[in-house]
Amino acid sequence: MREVTNEKHLEGKTALVTGATSGIGLACARQLASCGVKVAIAGRRVGLLEEIARDLGCGTIPIATDVSDEGSATTAVGAAWERLDGIDYLIHAAGIVTPAAIEDLTPELWRQHIDVNLSGAFYVIRDCALRMRERGQGSIVAIASNLSVKGMPNFAHYCASKAGLVGLMKALALELAPEVRLNCVCPGPVETPMMKAELEWFGGTAEIRENTVAQVPLKRFASADEIAKFVLFVTTEADFATGSMLSIDGGSHCGMSGCVDELAASRHSLKSLGQLKC
Repeated sequence: MREVTNEKHLEGKTALVTGATSGIGLACARQLASCGVKVAIAGRRVGLLEEIARDLGCGTIPIATDVSDEGSATTAVGAAWERLDGIDYLIHAAGIVTPAAIEDLTPELWRQHIDVNLSGAFYVIRDCALRMRERGQGSIVAIASNLSVKGMPNFAHYCASKAGLVGLMKALALELAPEVRLNCVCPGPVETPMMKAELEWFGGTAEIRENTVAQVPLKRFASADEIAKFVLFVTTEADFATGSMLSIDGGSHCGMSGCVDELAASRHSLKSLGQLKC
């Protein structure tokens, strides 16, 4: 894989990144901007979006949206398309996770995860993909999870929403080829605010973190930047890839992660869980 950052061949291209206020989405937006791509960044936190846009420079466009609302999501795509004069790349990184044991998994919490992680992806990706197909080209990458293909206690709703996202992308890849490529990137544990909050929810002790890291074959968490580098390669370089589910999880998908036991042992902490949104 050749280095993507600062590649001159991306200058003049355009991209929309959702979930761009933190974590993987923010890292992707930064790397795209560093390559000369004109980027529209979408998220819920207006002030933070505007601050990030100023920091990235290069004409970065902040667009406030709630992807779980169809009207808001499609309006955001339309605004980005108009202001960028078309979108070459879409990176959909918006998502939430709120762990909950099955007895605490309310219909409201279930619907919230489906609304954001699956329906929100559908609204954004469908609208953008149809525009790309009409124009004759485009590349879309959705950030799924290694939990798309394996289960974890207390994450049934999250696993279901991300598995649904993979299925959505595979089906649309067949329907929209050859004009539009659609792929999923499935990260494992990544050093992001969301991951930090998850560990805190389950006790936040050094032992929990150490035991979780120990179950990753490469014995560490990924950085958001190295996930973003992989995402950019798939988005901009992997011209023969479509409908793919690409793992970048330090080998965690090869077997059941022992962190399941650590997290399951900390179920007592679930009663006070919060929620992160990108």
